[in-house]
Amino acid sequence: MQISLVGINHRTAPVAVREKVAIRAGNLGDFLELFRSHVSQGVILSTCNRTEVYTVTNNGIQARELSLNFLQTHLDIPDATLHRYTYALEGEAAVEHLFRITCGLDSMIVGEYEVLGQVRQALEVAEKAKMVRLPLRHLFQDAIRTGRRVREETGISRNAFSVSSVAVDLAARSIGDLASCKMLVIGAGEAGRLAAKAAKDRGVSQVIIASRTRERASTLAAALGGLPISMNELAGELNTCNLVVACANAPHWLLDESHVETAMKHRPELPLVIIDIAVPRNVAPAVAQIKNVFLYNIDNLTKVSKQNQKQRKEEIERAVKIIAAEMAEFNAWWRALEVRPVITALMKQAEDIRSAQLNKTLKKLRPLSDEEQANLAAMTKSIVTRILQNPIRHLKESTNTDGEHAEIINELFRLDMES
Repeated sequence: MQISLVGINHRTAPVAVREKVAIRAGNLGDFLELFRSHVSQGVILSTCNRTEVYTVTNNGIQARELSLNFLQTHLDIPDATLHRYTYALEGEAAVEHLFRITCGLDSMIVGEYEVLGQVRQALEVAEKAKMVRLPLRHLFQDAIRTGRRVREETGISRNAFSVSSVAVDLAARSIGDLASCKMLVIGAGEAGRLAAKAAKDRGVSQVIIASRTRERASTLAAALGGLPISMNELAGELNTCNLVVACANAPHWLLDESHVETAMKHRPELPLVIIDIAVPRNVAPAVAQIKNVFLYNIDNLTKVSKQNQKQRKEEIERAVKIIAAEMAEFNAWWRALEVRPVITALMKQAEDIRSAQLNKTLKKLRPLSDEEQANLAAMTKSIVTRILQNPIRHLKESTNTDGEHAEIINELFRLDMES
């Protein structure tokens, strides 16, 4: 039995590829149902930086092919694209990868908080879809606990940036002083909230919040002293704003060439900076060709993210040590889980033999009292337990990862593994 994952992330693929396999949170349950036709259990993790599918299988190669087939079939990704940009990890490498994700070490912005909630949500949705059993459940619960521990015991997330706040920093580099800047935030979710808050903290004079639902826009705007608008009012605001941060959860472009070209006719000399941190993207890439428009996407944050990683070097090293300790515990649990069927079968076989031989012996002896029979039974149980004690301990503590020791025990004792 082995943990297997197949994925695409910001290290292996540009946003133009990642957005093709991104799965919106509201659609995750539906895709898990589709995934069920490929594997018996699995978890799908989809964030702005990655889309990964986790499974537990006895055949790593088969699991990789099934996961790739799922991505290709249901997300309409060409086979050549998948094999160029995807990675596949198995066993301890897959476990360590997930632990690093929850601790914020695999994020574009090291130490960011959002990913921990995203992993938790991925597990919850998979649980609801009945696609999770003990091995995957334990893996994800341990990974989430490790992520919390790293944040509590290190400074990895102290004064941590988010993708949204880094986007505002990028805007400041492009625009300069933000005090006289009018900012339009497209999306009232968590990313929109963080972007609007970061902008207010950096002195942006006016923040406009656009959302598909006026209520969500109004709630966020009220909390941050901004102005709510609907998506239908975007065109008017583009005529006068200096900065747009797009981070809405949408399946299609919210701003295309025609939208922005029309707006720029009203403000030909006034530059417009657009930072699109949504995956899938909210803004058509062709918008970058329009005069006086400066379009950035999430992959343009790489320089800032590298600086952030350098600043947190010591905390990263501390986090890595915690991950190593947590992985040792998980691996011990996994080995025990792997040999549990063998141990159960071995103990059952020994108990069946003990019980049968005891009954034969009792029939040959004079009638014994209940107390005498109980003492004899206890003695035979103790003998069996002592004989099996060391072999069972060795099986549980063995560092052998390919199941060889368990298989040897199985063959030696000819165990009935179906029992």
